[in-house]
Parts: sequence; C-alpha cells; structure tokens
Amino acid sequence: MPAIDVILELSRDACLAHYEGRAGMVHARSLDGRSVAFPAEALRRVVTRDGVHGVFRLYVSPEGRFEGIRWLSMLPDG
Repeated sequence: MPAIDVILELSRDACLAHYEGRAGMVHARSLDGRSVAFPAEALRRVVTRDGVHGVFRLYVSPEGRFEGIRWLSMLPDG
C-alpha cells in the first residue's frame, strides 16, 4: 500500500472545525513537498486534547484514495 509522510500542526480549534464538519478536507504538505488532501474524519484517529501535532504516515490505495493514518513522531523543536 503506498504511503505519504506529512507534517500536521493543527490546533485544538482547527481540529474542532474538522470534527464539527465545518471543514471536510485536511490540506497538508508531504515531507517530499507534495500537496496532500485527505478526509478530515481521519483526524479522529490521531487527535489529542491539544490538537494534532507531529509527523504522520498516510496510507493510500493504488488509486490514491485515503486508507489510513498512523503517527510516526513528534516534530523536532525549533
């Protein structure tokens, strides 16, 4: 299954907007510079009380459809 690694820095309020349906898609930049969009409902699997922060791996089908998300690491300081 193809995978794309992205950095996500979403505040609690931004996650709430996604959770409430005010934002249907999350837009991010992959570590290799690609623009990536995936369903906001995926955040439910990785959100904490502080939002979503870190490096995540997005799994996609061969056709490019979102399949899953997994936390990889925290963001480096700085």
